[in-house]
Amino acid sequence: MDQAISRRRFFKMAGAAGVAMAFGGVLAGCSGGSNGNAAVESAAEIDYSNWDAVLEAAKGQTVSWYGYGGDTARNEWIESVLVPSLKENYDITLELVGMDINDILTQLSGEMQADPNAAGSIDFIWINGENFYSTKENGYLWGPFTDYLPNMQDYVDGEAADIAYDFGSPVEGYEAPYAKAQMQMWVDGATITETPKNPEEFLAFCQAHSGQVTYPQPGDFTGTAFISCLIAGVIGKEEFEKLSTMTNPTEEEVKAIIDPGLEYLRSLNPYLWNQGTTFPADSTTVGTMYADGELVLNMGYGAPQADVDNGALPDTTRSFVFDTGTVGNTNYMAIAANAPHKAAALVAINEVMSPEMQLDQYETLGNITVLDMDKLSEEDRSAFDSVELGSTQLPLAELLDVRVAEAAGPVIPVIEQLWLDEVVGK
Repeated sequence: MDQAISRRRFFKMAGAAGVAMAFGGVLAGCSGGSNGNAAVESAAEIDYSNWDAVLEAAKGQTVSWYGYGGDTARNEWIESVLVPSLKENYDITLELVGMDINDILTQLSGEMQADPNAAGSIDFIWINGENFYSTKENGYLWGPFTDYLPNMQDYVDGEAADIAYDFGSPVEGYEAPYAKAQMQMWVDGATITETPKNPEEFLAFCQAHSGQVTYPQPGDFTGTAFISCLIAGVIGKEEFEKLSTMTNPTEEEVKAIIDPGLEYLRSLNPYLWNQGTTFPADSTTVGTMYADGELVLNMGYGAPQADVDNGALPDTTRSFVFDTGTVGNTNYMAIAANAPHKAAALVAINEVMSPEMQLDQYETLGNITVLDMDKLSEEDRSAFDSVELGSTQLPLAELLDVRVAEAAGPVIPVIEQLWLDEVVGK
């Protein structure tokens, strides 16, 4: 799933879920402030708080959406659903530009440093995590803008922790959410009929399938997310979510919170692949081992429905989550400070967040919606409830009921180092 393409990537690289899910790199350049509102529309100055004026200004504009280009299903959805809708309903032409996030941010920072008052080439960006934090702090993002969006105001709970904070960084109106993703596990239901519901049962599962369970080495996004699920299950959701807003954590502070979880992870090692002396380098390796039958369990952001549909996994594949919780994250859109078509960017972002487009993404891509179900009409709620799910997909309510906010960006490397020092090979 989309950003199910990487998130630690939000620290180091660039993508699925998706996440998911790979974005990294910290911007160099000017600093001091997040109100980089330098470039203006080529048309007359616009009152962006007047939505009718925004719609009028956006007519005829060509707007660019930059983001990770490797998610084929997402790209196809944008080109086949979102692009025609924007053209037909608003006379806006959307151009999708697929690039590694590092290249996007290099382009943005280069243009801003060359002339912060000139219109740039990027309108809005799929961006998350540390990249959002650094671009915002350097003044390379335009905003706050989310108060201008009717769909944000009408249908999104802007105070919810997984909307208001991106990887622990306050959003403050400089990003709009477009999809959520959440960690899930899966097995072949033809051979595994009972799945663990909590860390205690997971330990018993590993014992019953000794040597056939492992996870990617933390540092890989999926590996870090998976041990976070287990740690949260051991110490409790409320205790784990203390990590979600820590901005300058020390190793001692983090260890004091997660130490029972580290002890639990050590207890798993004797029953894991290679007896926990080594771990696969990344989620791709774990996926290959699982597909080859070497492992009985795999995990990731989102369900593996696409792999079932294309025959890579058997149709007996079944997903599950722990009753004690699994971590989730949110994907966002931000507008470049020097965006030449801010009005069209606002309209496009607002459209992505509409109940119709959120429903279509859920039905087509399996994206967890960013909309608050309590804010929707009965008809719209019923439409979400009526979506026919694939064999590996879990209902929204089941996922959201156990959703745990992920640790803040600065906490992640601390958790990974503690795992390296105190869990691997112990």
